[in-house]
Amino acid sequence: MKPIAKSSKLASVSYDIRGPVLDKARQMEEEGQKIIKLNIGNTAVFGLTPPDEIVQDMIRNLGDAGGYTDSKGLFAPRKAVVHYMQQKGVKGVTVDDVYLGNGASELIQMSINALVNDGDEILIPAPDFPLYTAVVGLSGGRPVHYLCDEGAGWLPDLADIESKITPRTRGIMVCNPNNPTGALYPNDLLLGIIELARKHQLVVFADEIYDKTLYDGNTHTAMASLADDVLFITFNGLSKNYRSCGYRAGWMVVSGEKRHARDYIEGLNMLASLRLCSNTPGQLAIQTALGGYQSIDDLVAPTGRLARQRDLAYELLMQIPGVSVVKPKAALYMFPRLDPKMYPIADDQQFAYELLADEKVLIVQGTGFNWPEHDHFRLVFLPNVDDLREAIGRIERFLAGYRRRHSS
Repeated sequence: MKPIAKSSKLASVSYDIRGPVLDKARQMEEEGQKIIKLNIGNTAVFGLTPPDEIVQDMIRNLGDAGGYTDSKGLFAPRKAVVHYMQQKGVKGVTVDDVYLGNGASELIQMSINALVNDGDEILIPAPDFPLYTAVVGLSGGRPVHYLCDEGAGWLPDLADIESKITPRTRGIMVCNPNNPTGALYPNDLLLGIIELARKHQLVVFADEIYDKTLYDGNTHTAMASLADDVLFITFNGLSKNYRSCGYRAGWMVVSGEKRHARDYIEGLNMLASLRLCSNTPGQLAIQTALGGYQSIDDLVAPTGRLARQRDLAYELLMQIPGVSVVKPKAALYMFPRLDPKMYPIADDQQFAYELLADEKVLIVQGTGFNWPEHDHFRLVFLPNVDDLREAIGRIERFLAGYRRRHSS
C-alpha cells in the first residue's frame, strides 16, 4: 500500500438539503400550517426516543461532564467500541484506534479532511448521503460517483467502480446499510470492493451507522472484518440504532493495514486535537448503549414498529400507478422511482416544491442525493402508521393530479 500523506485542508460542512423547498416549508410552518415531514431521519420527532437506561446513565454522570476529555474521547466508551468491533469480527483494534466524535458526520468530515489534497478523488455511491460529496469538495478533492443499480436491489456494480478509478483516486466510501436506498450489501460484494481497494491501494471508508436497523432476519457484516491488509476507516454511532440523533455521539475506528498510514493517522490525531474533544455528555451514553438491552431488535422484528411502517409504506407506494420501489432490507428510508413516461419530471426539486405546497408533505428530491436523473425521491418511514397512511395518501393524490395535467 502506498504511503498516505496527511492534508492540511480544514473545512466545516452542513449536509442538510437546503434550497427553495425547505424555505417554503419554514414559511408554511411560520404561517401555522402543519406539514408531514418525510425528509429526514430525525427519530425523536416521531416519538422514537433513546432507551431510558441511556438517558438515566447520562443524568447520573452529568455532574462530571463539565470538563474536556482526551481529544479522542473518554477511555470507557472507547473501550466499549473496541469490544463491539471484536464482536463484529474486526481484529487488531485497540483503544488508540478509536476516535469519538460529535456524531459520525463530524468524523467522516475529519477523515476526508486528513486524507484529501487538491485534485484527489474519492469514490462515492450514487445515490449518496450528501455529506460525502460535500466534504470531498470542501477539502479540495473531486467526488467521483459510482452508480448503484436499482435493478440489482441498489447494489453497486464492481465493473463500474473500477472503471472510475484513476491515479488520483485515494479512497472509496461504502454506505452499508445504505442511505437513501435501504440496501444491505452481501459479503461477496464487500469482498469485491475490498479487492479493488487492495489492487489500487485505496482507503476504504465504511459508514455502518445503520448496522442494527435490519429487517426480515438479515444480518450485517462489518467490512473491516473481511480483510486485514487494507486500511479501513469505520464509522458508527448512536443516532439511529439508539434513536439518539441529538446526542451527537459517534465513533470512528482505524483498522487493517496501518503501517503505511502513519502520516494519515498523525493528521487524524491533529484534527481531533484541534476540535479539543467531542461533547462529553454524548460520550457518556456510548458504553451503556453498546452494553445494554438492544431495543432496536424489538423495533425491527416482524411485529415491531419500524418493520410494520416499512411494510405499510412499501405496500402503499407500490399501489400508486407508475411508482416502484425496492423494498429496504435495512435503515429508515425508501427511494421510490417515478416512471418517466407517466411523470415526465424535468426538475425534481420543483416537483418536491409543488408536492409540499399542494399537499403539505415534505420529501427530498432524488437529485439531492446526487442521483443523475429526476425520477426518484427519498422518504423516511418513521411516522406512525396513521400518519404514514395519510402522508402517502396525499402523495398518491398529488401524483394522480400530475398524471391528469401531463397526460397526452
